[in-house]
This record gives sequence, structure tokens and C-alpha cells, in this order.
Amino acid sequence: MQRIRLRYTKRGRLRFTSHRDFQRAFERALRRAEVPMAYSAGFTPHPKVSYANAAPTGTGSEAEYLEIALTERRDPETLRALLDESLPDGLDITDAVEARTSGLADRLTASVWELRLDGVTVEEAEKAVAAFNAAEAVEVRRKTKNGIRTFDARSAVAKLVAARPQADSHGDRPLDSACAILRLVVRHETPAVRPDDVLSGLRAVADLAPPVPAAVTRLAQGPFDEESGTVTDPLAPDREAVTAAPPTAAATASATAPSAGTA
Repeated sequence: MQRIRLRYTKRGRLRFTSHRDFQRAFERALRRAEVPMAYSAGFTPHPKVSYANAAPTGTGSEAEYLEIALTERRDPETLRALLDESLPDGLDITDAVEARTSGLADRLTASVWELRLDGVTVEEAEKAVAAFNAAEAVEVRRKTKNGIRTFDARSAVAKLVAARPQADSHGDRPLDSACAILRLVVRHETPAVRPDDVLSGLRAVADLAPPVPAAVTRLAQGPFDEESGTVTDPLAPDREAVTAAPPTAAATASATAPSAGTA
């Protein structure tokens, strides 16, 4: 009957929830909000929910996406508010739009990440970033279920800059005198390059080793604009399709019907 696409967050301590933890919390929220969900067929029916490129456990995010299928039509904004009220603080539904186009997962071609490096000065971070950006390739190693894998972490990074901390908007850690912020845009390629791979690359090219684990937050994900080097809103095509859609037959009939008292 209807498909709704939602954007949600993982903030503060809730960034430590696993994807499965979020799935359970979200399905409980669907029941609390009495959402008319469509279910799969078979012996064990489950709600039709499609998750797209979820962030790893321990990573904060301002831009996670999913899609749900309904058996009855609902207003996206009303549904968003009901689900947001039914989820714990930190798991927040921030946007909703009716799906009018296909291929949401295919639009998520890049992510914008912020890495907070406590115990690292901005000057140290800038030198390491300059060395990383100047390299043609930066090989890193990652342990996988099939053993150790070596791959290039440089080619997928479209942008990497160091900056001074402004404020801790995500509430993960207090500000510290020695602290640097890294902001990077990473294309979603195969093999996938993660923020910790970039940190391994910075250690390889410049011996940058933060004394404590970095606090990582995904700020955005969506289509990558090669010309501007920015990541755009993946829900924009659905919003544009809603705006451009012709009025329904019911709306047209209501607009053309004679008002009461007209001869």
C-alpha cells in the first residue's frame, strides 16, 4: 500500500548499540506506535523493514536510513513523530518521506565522517593529514574472518582535513586542551574503507597514534557529487517526486466541487 523511508540517529551512549539491538528496539517502537506494518509470508512472518548501510557498533551517526512497508497509508511526518516518541533518547527519527523512487541503497555512495582525537594536537593532525593526502596509495591491513587482508585506504578518501574542536555537539566526551578533529569524505567502494582504516593509514604514513580510541560519528551519507566533492541528501529525489506528482482524483474532485449554497 505505501513505503516510508526514515532517517535516524545513534547518539551519545546509544552509539554502542549493535545493529541487532536497534532492530529489536525499532520493532518494539512499531508495535507501540500501532503502525500498520506489512509482513513477510511464510512460517515466521516478520515486519517488512529494509536497512541500508548501517554504521558499525560503537560509531555514532546522524544519518542512518531504513524503509518500511505499510498496509494502510499514513502521513510521513505524523508517523515519524510517533516512532520517535517510542524510541529511547539517542535513537531519534529525524526525517520521513514517502518512497516515490527506487534504489535508496544504491544512492548511498559516500559518507561524511568526523573523528575526534583526544590527546592529539591540531598541528600533529595537520602534518599527518598532509602526508596521507600526498601519498598515491596507503596500504593498511585488517583482520577479517578469512584472515589478514591488505588494501589501499587512500583511493576511497575523497577529502580529509584536520580542524580545531568547536564544541562536543554529540555529547560523547568533554572538550580537552589537546584535541583534534578529522573530517573526511569516504566513497563506498569494495573493499569498504572505514574510519579506523584511515586511522591505520595515518599511523603508517606519519606515525600518528592517538593515546585513546577515536570517537567516530557519521555526519551524512548519500550520493557523492564529484564536481563539488560533497555528499547530498538521498531522500531528495523522493521529496521532489512528491512535489511534482499530479493531484489525486479525490483532491481534484474536492477542488472542483461546488460549494454549499451554489445554485
